[in-house]
Amino acid sequence: MPGFPDHMSDKTDGPGSDASLLTKTRTRTQRPPMYKVMLLNDDYTPMEFVVHILERFFGLTHAQAFEIMLTVHKKGLAVVGVFSFEVAETKVAQVMDFARRHQHPLQCTMEKE
Repeated sequence: MPGFPDHMSDKTDGPGSDASLLTKTRTRTQRPPMYKVMLLNDDYTPMEFVVHILERFFGLTHAQAFEIMLTVHKKGLAVVGVFSFEVAETKVAQVMDFARRHQHPLQCTMEKE
């Protein structure tokens, strides 16, 4: 159109036009990988200590903690939660540190889900 700069004309098929905006795809944010935190059974850590760990560091009720403790005891290990990498890493470190300070050989690990 005479008298108007190119960007104000009513063209609809150029690279800066509204028509080209409709064909652009959106990129989706990918969810971060999740990690399972697991407790491993041993023959020395008292069951009550394991229940305490589950209540304190994983926010479980006494009944939930008791059930998971029994699973660890009977099956050798149990998943106690699934978290982002940073949260899982922190929980493993907290449990291991707490167990060592109380002189228990309890093992807590994490693996990618």
